[in-house]
Amino acid sequence: MSLPKTVLLADDEAHVRLYVRMILKQMGVDLVHEASDGQEALQKFEDFRPDAVLMDINMPGMTGVEALEAIQKIDSNAIVIMLTAQASRQLIEECQRAGATYYIRKDTPRPEIVTLLQEVFDSAFV
Repeated sequence: MSLPKTVLLADDEAHVRLYVRMILKQMGVDLVHEASDGQEALQKFEDFRPDAVLMDINMPGMTGVEALEAIQKIDSNAIVIMLTAQASRQLIEECQRAGATYYIRKDTPRPEIVTLLQEVFDSAFV
């Protein structure tokens, strides 16, 4: 099982950050930096250079997609998993064009989230 050492978790909803942080802790990820909007996510990415980013698409100010584009300019190999309550084909394609590694719907059952994250981490951190 391959895991990132550090993860940046960006979501404007504190309860979502808590939920995802608990999942990451259960998986064995110890260091999680948090951000509540796209601008803060970008700043923390620059400051901490995490191994992976989990980021909400819809956040106030700078959106997750805008932050993703900025992160990709800094590090085109960044592992960025987008979190979304919506999963329209257009939005998914926009995230893929911007450089997202994967996306996860927020209403995905917890065991499936763990499986999806593990698959992404295993392929990224070999």
